[in-house]
Amino acid sequence: MSSKSAERGRFLKMRMSPKEYQSFAKMREPSRSIFGNCLRAFLVGGAICVVGQALTEMFVHLMHMKREDASNPTVAVLILLSVVLTSMGVYDKLAQWAGAGSAVPVTGFANSMCSAALEHRSEGLVLGVGGNMFKLAGSVIVFGTVAAFFVGIAHWLLGTGGQS
Repeated sequence: MSSKSAERGRFLKMRMSPKEYQSFAKMREPSRSIFGNCLRAFLVGGAICVVGQALTEMFVHLMHMKREDASNPTVAVLILLSVVLTSMGVYDKLAQWAGAGSAVPVTGFANSMCSAALEHRSEGLVLGVGGNMFKLAGSVIVFGTVAAFFVGIAHWLLGTGGQS
């Protein structure tokens, strides 16, 4: 009997309960620095927000827009930058290093949709890109819509609707 088949036989005989497996996996899990993770998330999320603020200032001062009007093109440019960086493979590397810092702003949402679209593009535009693009993002859209509905109901019930 070869060493590979002996090892395979030992593996097949080994049965673990879910509790045993959890303790086994926990022993081999790499330790994470909570402070380091928070610091990286703060730095990257903050940098994305600084870029967004710089874009807003550019639209206000160079394009002579009102601040309220500058928010829409700012978000559009941030989404475009996120999609371009995702397509080049840069945003995913940044997201792995930054964690939640890159996932929380609107750029993280654009990244999730673009990644799914890129992953399934070989299946065609309708069934591949269109069908799989909203798998992850769809839950965010549904949660946002439902949350907005309940906030609107609460706003109306508290009698603050329409009053300035």
